[in-house]
Amino acid sequence: MDIIFKIIGIGLITCIAALILKPVRSDFAMIVTMVGGIIIMVMIMSSLSSALNIITTIANKTGVNTSLLSIVFKIVGIGYLTEFAASMCADAGSSGLGDKVLLGGKIVILAMSLPIITNILSIVMELLPS
Repeated sequence: MDIIFKIIGIGLITCIAALILKPVRSDFAMIVTMVGGIIIMVMIMSSLSSALNIITTIANKTGVNTSLLSIVFKIVGIGYLTEFAASMCADAGSSGLGDKVLLGGKIVILAMSLPIITNILSIVMELLPS
């Protein structure tokens, strides 16, 4: 629970520092914003890894196909990273590039979800009477 306070603290300190630096050196303000965002992402990743370990343990105990579960985790990760990168582009004043990053992430997610869709369709076809 204390990690959220650290994340909020780093976010607020980064914002204040960027606001102070922006009138003086806008290029430094952008760098401070990006570094703050990267620090927050690193903190999130450490929390995420423990959650993934717990979910993997549950999947192993229940017999869920771990390869499909792995694809779901990758899709979620791509979604979060894509959103983070697009936000960083917007912070840098290039929202058009951020939109293209989001589009790229959506296309990659679609391509990665095809094995899951195929698996679901095969299960449905097995359930249907011949």
